[in-house]
Amino acid sequence: MRIVKNGDVHVSAPLLLSRKKIEQFIEKHRDWIEKAHLRRIETEQKRKQFYERLPLKKRSERSEAVQRLDTKVRPLLAYHAPKMGVNPSEITYKATTSRWGMCNSRTRQICFSLYLLLLPDWCIEHVVVHELAHLKEANHGPRFYALMDQHFPMWKEARKTTAKMVI
Repeated sequence: MRIVKNGDVHVSAPLLLSRKKIEQFIEKHRDWIEKAHLRRIETEQKRKQFYERLPLKKRSERSEAVQRLDTKVRPLLAYHAPKMGVNPSEITYKATTSRWGMCNSRTRQICFSLYLLLLPDWCIEHVVVHELAHLKEANHGPRFYALMDQHFPMWKEARKTTAKMVI
């Protein structure tokens, strides 16, 4: 049994298990379901509060955020890209909440979330190196993580810190 992102309860059961047994199982775990729902709501509220700390509703707010983030990202790109032997074709910024960065390894374009401004600088650096590593390794396989270990050894700590801040 699991709670999916939209809050629904999904139960996996053997094909021949009766509906009555499944319903009994659900009823037996009603407390767990209710607690899981409350945790999900609490997590969503915390995420919302985190992202609301950076106002981006007005065009002027977005423009200022792009300038501020670009001021942080460009020097990191200038430092890490040559060391990693990569060269992105284009850098863009968007107000994404599902990913800190996105890399199209075919076009070599990298997009960074404006919400990176809510993170410590060393976590921003982690995301920059992460996206640059995707220019060499498109997936998250062993060679990708070897690049991360080589060029930003603190990547695991940065990922944990970032996750704690958002949730």
